[in-house]
Amino acid sequence: MTKYSNLVELLQNRALQLPDRIAYRFLQDGKTESGNLTYNKLDRQAKAIAAKLQFLLNPGSRALLVYPYHAGLEFIAGFFGCLYAEVIAVTTNPPRHGKEVIKLLERAIASGSKVVLTTAEFLKTIKAGIALNRELAEQTKDFTFLATDDIPSSLVADWQATKIETDTLAFLQYTSGSTGISKGVMVTHGNILSNQEMIRQGFQHTEETLVVGWLPMFHDMGLIGNVLQPLYLGKPSILMSPVALAQKPFEWLKAISHYQATTSGGPNFAYDLLCLKATPDNLADLDLSSWSVAFSGAETVRTETIDRFSHIFAPCGFRREAFYPCYGMAETTLFITGGLKHDLPVVKYVDGNALEQNQVVEAKPEQPGAKAIVGCGRTWLDQKAIIVDPQSLTQCSSDRVGEIWVSGVGVGKGYWQQPEETENTFNAYLADTKEGPFLRTGDLGFIEDGELYITGRLKEVMIFWGRFCYPQHVEKTVQDSHPALRPNCGAAFSIDVGTTERLVITQEVERSYLRSLNVEEIVEAVCKSVAEHHEVEVYAIALIKTGSIPKTSSGKIQRRGCQAKFLSGDLNIVARWQSQPAAKNVTEMVNLSE
Repeated sequence: MTKYSNLVELLQNRALQLPDRIAYRFLQDGKTESGNLTYNKLDRQAKAIAAKLQFLLNPGSRALLVYPYHAGLEFIAGFFGCLYAEVIAVTTNPPRHGKEVIKLLERAIASGSKVVLTTAEFLKTIKAGIALNRELAEQTKDFTFLATDDIPSSLVADWQATKIETDTLAFLQYTSGSTGISKGVMVTHGNILSNQEMIRQGFQHTEETLVVGWLPMFHDMGLIGNVLQPLYLGKPSILMSPVALAQKPFEWLKAISHYQATTSGGPNFAYDLLCLKATPDNLADLDLSSWSVAFSGAETVRTETIDRFSHIFAPCGFRREAFYPCYGMAETTLFITGGLKHDLPVVKYVDGNALEQNQVVEAKPEQPGAKAIVGCGRTWLDQKAIIVDPQSLTQCSSDRVGEIWVSGVGVGKGYWQQPEETENTFNAYLADTKEGPFLRTGDLGFIEDGELYITGRLKEVMIFWGRFCYPQHVEKTVQDSHPALRPNCGAAFSIDVGTTERLVITQEVERSYLRSLNVEEIVEAVCKSVAEHHEVEVYAIALIKTGSIPKTSSGKIQRRGCQAKFLSGDLNIVARWQSQPAAKNVTEMVNLSE
């Protein structure tokens, strides 16, 4: 186990033992190094920022971190500045326009943050957004907006060390909001350090480990995995903006190749994106032979993606066994389960019809209705995961699907100022044995031979005629039904029509199909495929513009957000179709503005 009691002690030790070692390099456009931080430089910057915060705030106060994607090194310094001052950091995604500034400051108000940390450049954007809203300007008139890149290094001498305990709150990690309202998870120094050791053991990191990361640093996978894990190891991290991935996805692989990184990853969609963009030219000079941990998490890990990526990038030295499916969430700091490095991903085929009855029945891959589910490994250290019937609150056998419950040192302390939600989610006990407390993850799955398999979200599972229907399975069926439909850009959910639960599909259209869209052909293909594979009738389909589906900051589809926008009529619709019983079905084409 770790010998440190908090992250401040960890960084100070690195600065003392390895002062001139580069901890972080930042690639501004995905390939050009725009700056770096040694352990000593980061320690001094953190102390200067902390000294300023200690002048403004008492220990235990909150500060909101708002940094643009290209200011990765400034974010890291600001985050550690909070820790050094014993101020609770509140992470958030940077606003892209005025409306998002409103949401950002609503988070500041909800968390009780009266200080906002950002860069001098981005401060202008934030203040311009505030100026657009008189009510917001009034609510934030007492806020202090602090440009951390303008804080003089001379303040280092003013920093006062504080007594930080293992159970001291380090930061509030807001949940993705993929299934509801985003909530601030209270994460302690002890939670983080325990999770860091689990990641180290699970990923089998060594002295040779080198991380390349593009994930947003305000998100748990980016912060815990790409920023804090390298610090915990005392090894360098090569960081780039997620915008670079979106604009030029192959810069990610070029960075792995150039620096000969060993660990890098992201959600399933990122691997799909690389497969989509692969050409002989951009494969030609890649050397991915050093890449030994290609972690995949935060959303459903698909066997089709593993197969396709492994095949396309094998000529570049990529090995299928490098794929590392894992499972985690903000409520557990990050990491819950993962497999063994160098083992091939575990894929289990089960009967789809039985799965809809929450039964696990093994099937052959070629069997009609068979579903492939990728294993997400096992727990590490003291972490425990069990499968529980969400109604009876008793543990399930290995042949039953239930809710995943987790316990361990890495589990956070609850949701910030939400005692009822905290009690319901973080303090669950088995009804028969009274064992607990456990975290109720809200995810569904089963465990077989120690391997955890994720089947869906408890809150998103639809029930049609007494059968459970998993949205991610329906979405995959829809996207495979017609080439005009964008992969990983659709949502399936149910709405109440009278007394009946009915299936609705919202789905982005590929940009190249927008002007010559054959709506009737798409509707027919979708309805036919869903009926054949899931024995469910589609009630309504909303085809929406490219890039418009609601997603979380980490790229997850916000199914509840899609449902709400569908019901309110706020989706950016290209065409819509709805089943009309006992009447002719209605198809409506919406005029395109582009």
